[in-house]
Amino acid sequence: MTELNRLPVLFLTDPVLLPGMVVPVELDDAARAAVDAAKASDAGKLLVAPRLDDRYPAYGVVASIVQLGRMAGGQSGAVLKGESRAHIGSGTTGPGAALWVEIEAVTEPELTDEIRELASEYKQLVLAMLQRREAWQVIDSVNKLTDPSALADTAGYASYLTDIQKRDLLETPDVGDRLRTLITWTRDHLAEVEVNDKIAGDVRDGMEKTQKEFLLRQQLAAIRKELGEDEPDGSDDYRARVESATLPDNVREAAMREVGKLERASDQSPESGWIRTWLDTVLDLPWNVTTTDSTDIKGARAILDADHHGLDDVKDRIVEYLAVRARRAERGLQVVGGRGSGAVMVLAGPPGVGKTSLGESVARALGRKFVRVALGGVRDEAEMRGHRRTYVGALPGRIVRAIGEAGSMNPVVLLDEIDKVGADYRGDPSAALLEVLDPAQNHTFRDHYLDLDLDLSDVVFLATANVIEQIPSALLDRMELVTIDGYTEDDKVVIARNYLLPRQQERAAITADEVEVTDDALRKIAADYTREPGVRQFERFLAKLMRKVTTSLSGAAEGTKITVDEPDLVGYLGKPRFTPDSEERTAVPGVATGLAVTGLGGDVLYIEAGSTEGEGLVLTGQLGDVMKESAQIALSYVRSHAADFGIEPKSLERSIHVHVPAGATPKDGPSAGVTMVTALVSMATGRKVRADVAMTGEVTLNGRVLPIGGVKQKLLAAARSGMTTVFIPSRNEPDLDDVPAEVLEALTVHPMTDVADIIAQALEPIGEVAVTAA
Repeated sequence: MTELNRLPVLFLTDPVLLPGMVVPVELDDAARAAVDAAKASDAGKLLVAPRLDDRYPAYGVVASIVQLGRMAGGQSGAVLKGESRAHIGSGTTGPGAALWVEIEAVTEPELTDEIRELASEYKQLVLAMLQRREAWQVIDSVNKLTDPSALADTAGYASYLTDIQKRDLLETPDVGDRLRTLITWTRDHLAEVEVNDKIAGDVRDGMEKTQKEFLLRQQLAAIRKELGEDEPDGSDDYRARVESATLPDNVREAAMREVGKLERASDQSPESGWIRTWLDTVLDLPWNVTTTDSTDIKGARAILDADHHGLDDVKDRIVEYLAVRARRAERGLQVVGGRGSGAVMVLAGPPGVGKTSLGESVARALGRKFVRVALGGVRDEAEMRGHRRTYVGALPGRIVRAIGEAGSMNPVVLLDEIDKVGADYRGDPSAALLEVLDPAQNHTFRDHYLDLDLDLSDVVFLATANVIEQIPSALLDRMELVTIDGYTEDDKVVIARNYLLPRQQERAAITADEVEVTDDALRKIAADYTREPGVRQFERFLAKLMRKVTTSLSGAAEGTKITVDEPDLVGYLGKPRFTPDSEERTAVPGVATGLAVTGLGGDVLYIEAGSTEGEGLVLTGQLGDVMKESAQIALSYVRSHAADFGIEPKSLERSIHVHVPAGATPKDGPSAGVTMVTALVSMATGRKVRADVAMTGEVTLNGRVLPIGGVKQKLLAAARSGMTTVFIPSRNEPDLDDVPAEVLEALTVHPMTDVADIIAQALEPIGEVAVTAA
């Protein structure tokens, strides 16, 4: 064994020496012994090996001693230069106190094109990293390196590599493997550096922008102060506002917590803006503001009667509410923030009957503030309960905003068109109303934006709807249902005389001394120009009439008065739009007149039956599933009782066609069952249905007539259409108590139990058919 195969060893924990590196080393006793042994040897070399953990190193670097001297701190030191890799063998003996080991030189592999390409790629990565650091002198040194192994070993100077990684490089004798490993590590480090540089740049830009905004805001505040436009908007102002405001204890506590957050937050922080908006909303709400209810029961009823004709159910309910509150106040039983002290009613009825305007009259009668919340088309649940404050542009819900607009905690809130509320992926707004409209729960209503308990128990909620069936049953159960079914012709004449005509005269700039409209003319408009349960179209025709009168007066002499009577209406309004057509429609067998209820109120419904060659049942007129089933039930009943009605069974074995005109309008419901039976029997027997007869009711396979809904609206529609006889189910007879007396006087109403009895009275006698046929 030669001397070069046996060298003193120096173990280093920091740094890790790679070939080509020159590093200073502080000399302790072991290191001095290794250096002295190396100097005493002929070669003057020593082996430097990393000792990072308990693992015995497998490789080291043969190093030469460049210089001996003192370190900057005064300690003894040496400068060592790494020359080549060596594999460490077993320990051996040698002169001096140093440790000696046997070594085996590591032979460098031959250079290949792949190694050169890897070296070039690694050099480009190193140069890119050095350029980012602007280390131009180091760049020149790296550019001069041509040996791939020497280039790879320069990684020993890399600060981004750990000592463990550098030891791995030392113990990788293959140059290609070393370069591949270094390329991977360097790429990862470059990607990390780029991300860190971008983040640092963004932070620097943000800080510069923040500093610029702060400077500008300070200058703006100084300018405003000089102009006398300084408005305190700091947290001190909010603290003073909260302390001076009259707030409930829980609200004050929550507001003071938010003021504390505002004082700790920066003016440039987005959270400070959210807190200011929330505090403004809370401070603007009338937490302890209430109006005093009127205790004049007669005066309240007088206000309701002056504003609206009829509607006794609603007026009675409001007067009852007032009377109970007045009596509780007299006896010291006021409920403040308690359960069920408010009132929740839903006014259901066709358009134009005064549901919406009634809310304002109720507020006047109670002496309360009035606010209207339009719900038509609302599909977002947050519209009712508000958005969480974390959302951009968050606002409280419509209920809280309505309280704020009213300026008191006990207003009359009108929830208009509650049956038009929709539902989609944003939630169901009607579900959010369940708590609002429950008298047992709404004393602790919690809006998502406010996140505070709001007492709505003293609010009078009025809801309006056209179709009750479209209101969810759980929501309808929480409200008192008051049905407004429409007006008779006499009612419309009174309403026009007392309310509509004076309003339209005022809009047309004419007085009662200049125009007079007779009751016959008003009745004619109600009967033949409009056929509606309400008075909205009626008022439009009166507006048109007043405009025509104003035009006629424009060239007339002073003091001219125009009287509009029934014959004059054609000249002002044109020909009537509606004329009785029941006799014409039922002039042939197979046509019967039924009664139905739509979103626009009651209406007559003609059902036609015919037969052709073929088999089966044909249904047309855009009928719903329930109405189709009614037709099938009616046909089955007529076939099973054909002999009772004098029908040839063969006449019902053909193709039966049942049609309900106005095919563009969807129709559904079971109440047309008796009308379909009557039409089928009329078709099969050839006997016409009486033109003055209308009917309604569900029918069973046994011919029983079952009860239906909307009796009052249907009878009003029958009276408007000129009918004189109406058949209804016997179990609906109690509903006649709600029908106006003048309607019952104009109609002969027959409660029926068996559909056969209806057919016996609704069809014209057989003798009349024979005479007609002759």
